[in-house]
Amino acid sequence: MSEDFEIKNKVADSGLVNFDLSVLVPKGRRIGIDLKDFLYEGLILKEKDFRDKVSAINTEDYADCYVYIYNSAEAIVPLWAYFLLTAKITDSAKKVVYGNREDLEVLLIHNAIQTYDFSEMTDKRILVKGCSDENIPENAYIELVEQLKPIVKSLMFGEACSNVPIFKK
Repeated sequence: MSEDFEIKNKVADSGLVNFDLSVLVPKGRRIGIDLKDFLYEGLILKEKDFRDKVSAINTEDYADCYVYIYNSAEAIVPLWAYFLLTAKITDSAKKVVYGNREDLEVLLIHNAIQTYDFSEMTDKRILVKGCSDENIPENAYIELVEQLKPIVKSLMFGEACSNVPIFKK
């Protein structure tokens, strides 16, 4: 007695759309610039010395990079110093921000989410992938829900075999 068994992929047949937030993370090198390296003895901003060091920057070192400017010194740095440094590298870099690496990543994923066209997900059942090789800032998931909730039929988080329902229309 032989019976025909058909193996069905229930996940594929479910109409579930998998979305991996890591696809929105911009690719490219990240470089930090510590203002301490531009200060006299790492403590004091001397305008002439600072301008000379900024002028000596090879902008090609920042070509097509994402740059974050920070200050690890206990020194107070006037705002014009950030202006001057940014003006020097902004034509080469993809993006320049003030803050640490995490601040840069938050801003990059924010911009990516705000400019992404989610219309293809309208009235669909969406599963946002829970694990990623990329380090995704937590805020990105909050922003993603804000973008998706008004347009999708349902939203889940995790993996197809074990997901957490977030909401359903």
